[in-house]
Amino acid sequence: MQPDSPRILVIRRRYLGDIVLLGPVFRNLRLHWPAATIAAVVEAAYAPVLTLNPDVNEILVLPQRWTEWPGFLARLRRARFTHVLDLDNNDRTALLTRLTGAPFRAALHHDVLHWAACYTADVLHPPVIHERSSIVDYYLAILPAAGVPVTTREVRLVPRPTDLAAAQKLVRPGGRKLLVHPGSRSPWRMWPAENFAAICDRVQNELDVQVFVIGGLGEQKAVTGIRQHARSHLVVFDAPLNLPQFAAFAAQFDLMLCHDSGPMHLAAAVGTKVVALLGSQNPVLFAPPGEGHTVLQPPLPCTACVTPGQCAPGDSYHNHCVRNITVDTVWAALRRHLAR
Repeated sequence: MQPDSPRILVIRRRYLGDIVLLGPVFRNLRLHWPAATIAAVVEAAYAPVLTLNPDVNEILVLPQRWTEWPGFLARLRRARFTHVLDLDNNDRTALLTRLTGAPFRAALHHDVLHWAACYTADVLHPPVIHERSSIVDYYLAILPAAGVPVTTREVRLVPRPTDLAAAQKLVRPGGRKLLVHPGSRSPWRMWPAENFAAICDRVQNELDVQVFVIGGLGEQKAVTGIRQHARSHLVVFDAPLNLPQFAAFAAQFDLMLCHDSGPMHLAAAVGTKVVALLGSQNPVLFAPPGEGHTVLQPPLPCTACVTPGQCAPGDSYHNHCVRNITVDTVWAALRRHLAR
């Protein structure tokens, strides 16, 4: 293997937003080694989004059955990777990294290094720095250990032409358009449906902006709630879309209103500006990538809990802090974007 054409494996199993934000890692690897073969290990649910990244040559899907592991591990050995970058660093990925047999094996972590003997390089992102950095900067911290300079932080995905053509038939060109995605991986982090409905009405009535509402299979309750509370006509798109199709669909809009979520990162990566609603999660760590986005968050620490006795202070997955963002605050942010 020539040093200018290494075979590189990047390990990050999940989630959607995390996989999208790997983009600058792949881009900097490609810029440093144009002839490299770059592969990624992910879980099956998130593999499709990597098909939109032109810097990734190969996608390896983690087995879902124990009977598939022997063949998967044999495939890793046959690939003869020269570099492995483990961005998960748990017991399983540490062992996976070691079993590749790669000469260079680096782990990235911000707490405890698992199975140190599996690695040739250990990259610690100290907690005091980690909490003040974006996930993009966290991922990029592993590259200098491999001798790769960081020259770009851009997160960019390229929708497929066939998906773009299909999306353009669903969203006719002309006029300003707002896409509303009310879902979240955690139901605690969701803004009330009646608030979304009030925003949709106001945007259409006062700004003459067409509003589309979209949700995944597990988010139809939120979509239905918005439709029931809205007084204006909404275009509700409830046909199932896979990740590449959603990326092409989101690219048709001027702006997306959403929570901190994987779809937020996916929309930002295809060039759509977002207004993101956060609860108590770290707004620096989870900010949408790129310029021109707006992140809204209530004053913290919370002094006016909307569900006393239910929320878990300090656990962003189990509190309702996002409900303290007012409709007027969201309206002001949307108006700044859509009136341009």
